[in-house]
Amino acid sequence: MKITVSARPEDMEMSRTWYVMDAANKPLGRLAVDAAKILRGKHKAIFTPHVDTGDFVIIINAEQVVLTGNSKGKEEVYHHSGWPGALKSVQRLKELDKTPETAIRRVIRGMVPHNKLGDQIITKLKVYRGPLHPHSAQMPVIYTEGVQKRGE
Repeated sequence: MKITVSARPEDMEMSRTWYVMDAANKPLGRLAVDAAKILRGKHKAIFTPHVDTGDFVIIINAEQVVLTGNSKGKEEVYHHSGWPGALKSVQRLKELDKTPETAIRRVIRGMVPHNKLGDQIITKLKVYRGPLHPHSAQMPVIYTEGVQKRGE
């Protein structure tokens, strides 16, 4: 008889890996799907839906990410402050030009759970505009299309 193993939060703290994803000339959606999968922990055999089993993700070269499709750049992105009449919108292409870190974080946030667990998961995402990041002490693994290579 096989026993189903369910991960516990105290088991996960020591087994976190840091991955570096290069966003240069990659479609925004594909980059976000891979990042959300790693953040959530779905690439591990011990994935448990109610526990944060994911790893850290560092995205570099965020300003070089591309949008595919004809209407993706014209798509409106909305945000609201909570005050009456404070709904604001901006085209996704303009948001990517102005603040690519925020745009990538917004897309990936939409792919993780919208609850306390999702808030905890999204804190493991680090996005940087250029090729440099301050996390070399964590010895990150380079993530390329499902294949991980040890390096910086």
